[in-house]
Amino acid sequence: MLKVLKAGFYTTVQDSGRFHYRNKGVPVSGVMDEMSVFKINSLLENKESAAVLEITMTGPTLIFEEETYMALGGAKMSATINNLPIQNYKVYEINVGDILSFGRLEKGFRAYLGVKDGFTTKEVLGSKSFYKPITKANRLADNDMVPFEVQKLFKPKISEIKVSSFLDDSVLEVGKGPEFDLLNDKQLEGIFSKTFTVAHENNRMAYQLTETIETHSISMLTSATIPGTVQLTPAGKLMVLMKDGQTTGGYPRVIQLTDKSICILAQKKGGDSISFKLL
Repeated sequence: MLKVLKAGFYTTVQDSGRFHYRNKGVPVSGVMDEMSVFKINSLLENKESAAVLEITMTGPTLIFEEETYMALGGAKMSATINNLPIQNYKVYEINVGDILSFGRLEKGFRAYLGVKDGFTTKEVLGSKSFYKPITKANRLADNDMVPFEVQKLFKPKISEIKVSSFLDDSVLEVGKGPEFDLLNDKQLEGIFSKTFTVAHENNRMAYQLTETIETHSISMLTSATIPGTVQLTPAGKLMVLMKDGQTTGGYPRVIQLTDKSICILAQKKGGDSISFKLL
């Protein structure tokens, strides 16, 4: 078991996501930054779908009550084990009573904690990913217990990797959305020539951008959306749907982020800058 001494700002259990229920209004959920989690699970020789902790902005304080092996990735959050600094993308052997804590956010926005064979919390609709009301809670709280299987004899083939960080990347590659062709030249220029600022209204559901482009009066039926869909409101505001985003929407879906771009955006916080590049 992993005991949560302090939960941090927003710490959740996430895996690769909850599929085949979008027709019932259930979002995919799952990790926001798939690229970082893939590297962690690869180091630990886990399945790609193994559940991890997603740690947003301010990290938790956690105590391990059983032996395992762990690795961190994603944002850099000044992590320590028993007050000794540790690094991302390196496997650490964990003993009973070890305390993992996080300090100052150095770079990025979301860090990930993986353990050997993943966390074994309850599956709901085929996924361990937190999403209330599908799951009982939407985040971990102080004194929560997060289960995992004891691991004492793991010998990783590779104990650490050097990762070419994308935490400084700010260009989001996008494809055309279903309503892309309804944009006029001024709106297109606004999207692809501007630098946008991530608004403080950002979370796992959607990222809003501060700057606006030319307004519109396009009327359309509510239509399907997926993570990475960028909607344009009548006021000219761009909203990027993320992993917990709605499954349908009534605003024009003008562009669509690539999977890599979703990962890059997931590591941005309010005040950070991004721009769009059409593939």
